Amino acid sequence: MPRTSRRTAVFTESLIREMSRVAARHGAINLAQGFPDWDPPVELVAAGKEAMDAHRHQYAVTWGSPELRGALGAKLTRFLGTPVDAERELVVTCGATEAMMVAMMTVCDPGDRVGLFSPFYENYRADAILTGAEPVLVPLHPPHYRFDPDELRRAFESGLKAFVLCNPSNPCGRVFTREELSAIAALADEHDVWVLTDEVYEHIVFPPHRHTYFCTLPGMAGRTLMCSSLSKTFSITGWRLGYVHAAPDVSAQARKVHDFLTVGAAAPLMEAAVGALELPDSYYAGLTALYRAKREIFLDILRSTGLPFTEPQGAYYVMVDITALGFANDTLASEWLIKDIGVAGVPGSSFFREPVNHLIRFHFAKREETLRAAGERLAGLSARVNAGR
Repeated sequence: MPRTSRRTAVFTESLIREMSRVAARHGAINLAQGFPDWDPPVELVAAGKEAMDAHRHQYAVTWGSPELRGALGAKLTRFLGTPVDAERELVVTCGATEAMMVAMMTVCDPGDRVGLFSPFYENYRADAILTGAEPVLVPLHPPHYRFDPDELRRAFESGLKAFVLCNPSNPCGRVFTREELSAIAALADEHDVWVLTDEVYEHIVFPPHRHTYFCTLPGMAGRTLMCSSLSKTFSITGWRLGYVHAAPDVSAQARKVHDFLTVGAAAPLMEAAVGALELPDSYYAGLTALYRAKREIFLDILRSTGLPFTEPQGAYYVMVDITALGFANDTLASEWLIKDIGVAGVPGSSFFREPVNHLIRFHFAKREETLRAAGERLAGLSARVNAGR
C-alpha cells in the first residue's frame, strides 16, 4: 500500500476537539472547546428561517454574497475608522479557520518561514505545515504572556515571510497594547513581512484594555490579511461564516485560493447574517458586558480553588496553573478533571512547543447556571490544593 503524505505525520488531530469528545463520553461539563451554550440573537435565527423558506439553497457568489459583503464592509468601516471596499477587499470564508488557511496559502510558498507567538491556537501550526511552511515560534512568557523584543527581532531576522498575530489571544487572553503592536509593525515593515491577524475576539475585550486593529497602524493596511468571523460575536460557531479583509490586489489572490478550497460559504446562512451585522453598537457593548460578568463568575470560582491563574484581558479563556494538584503533567490532570471531577479543560501543553506542562485552559462562554454547576464540581479542588502545601 502507498503511504500517506509526510505532512500528516508531523501534527495531530485537534486536542481541543478531542477533549470535547472525551467530555461527552464522561458526562463532563465542557469548558474545553470554546463555544457558547445559548442561542444567537433572535433576529439572526428568524432570518435563517426566512432564507430557508425563500429557497436560498444554491451557490452564492464564491467570495460571498453581495448583501453580506456589503453589510460586513459597512460594519468594518465603522469599527476600523477607514473605508472598506466590500467588492474588492473582502473574501467570505467557511469560518475564520478557513480564513487563516486562505491567508497562509495566499502569501506563503513551500519552504517559507512563518512566525507564531507561543502559546498559539493549534490551527496555526497545522496551517503552516499544510502550506509547506516552517513555523518559527516566539515565546509569550507566562504568567503575563509578554514577548521579549529581542526574541521577536531574532525571529524576524531569521527570514520570515509572514507573522501570525492572534489578538485578543487564544489561549491566554492577552490583549496587545498599541505600543506592542507598533513594535511588531515596525519589524514587519523593516523585514518586508506579511502579518496575518486573527481578530475573532475583537468585541470581547475587558476595560481598561482596548482592541487595536492591526491594519489601522501606519503603513500596515497593505501588508495585513485580517481574518475574523461572526462565530464568537453572534454565538453561531456552527454556521461557519468568516472572512479575510485585505488590500484589493491581495484579496484578488485570496479569492482564488478560497474558490478551490471550499467554493463558498452556505448561501442561506450568509443571507441570514446580514441583519446581525446591521445591529447597533449597543449590541457590541452588551456583548462585552455579558462576557465581563461571566468572567467574574468564573474567576471567583477559580479563586475558591486556590489555583493560580492569569486574568484574561480579552476573549473568554483562562490559563490555570495546576501544579498544586500534584500531577506529573497537564494531560494526566486533564484526564482526572474530566473523569473524577466532571469538568473538561484543554492541556496547556497543546498550545506550546516549549516544555510547558503545568497549565490547563478553561473557557467561560457558558450560561451562568452552567458555570455555577462547574463551580460546584471544582469546589473540591481546594482540599487537594491545600493538602499539597
